[in-house]
Amino acid sequence: MIKNAPFQEKYFVSLEYKWGTGTQLENSYNSATGEFKYLNKNDSLVKSNVKLSQRDIKYLDSIADVQGFWNLPNIIANNEADVNNPKQLRYFIKFNYQKKSKEVTYLPNFSGSERMKGAIGKMQKEIELTLIDKENAAR
Repeated sequence: MIKNAPFQEKYFVSLEYKWGTGTQLENSYNSATGEFKYLNKNDSLVKSNVKLSQRDIKYLDSIADVQGFWNLPNIIANNEADVNNPKQLRYFIKFNYQKKSKEVTYLPNFSGSERMKGAIGKMQKEIELTLIDKENAAR
């Protein structure tokens, strides 16, 4: 497999991951700062600092490669009405590299291509699990 040149792990700068409803994505993670903020089950804001290791970065970068993240459209949604719906859950994923960035906004109610939905769903889940594991290990 030929790797996309600007999206090589050695050029990785940071990962941004956000989720929530509407345009206010109140839950977020930024690997550059380690800032991890999210609302827990009691709607209390939890703030912590979670640093990704080189192993974590390599893992997430490889998942992005395998899932074809670099080739996904910037918005994965059924239609404009879903995108504009303030109650619609959405995920935002952005990989930043030295010369290029790739971002995707994903609405999990997407009913189009199963392959595309599977690729972005797997990417989102792996980021989420990595952050949960890192946060639990830091406790």
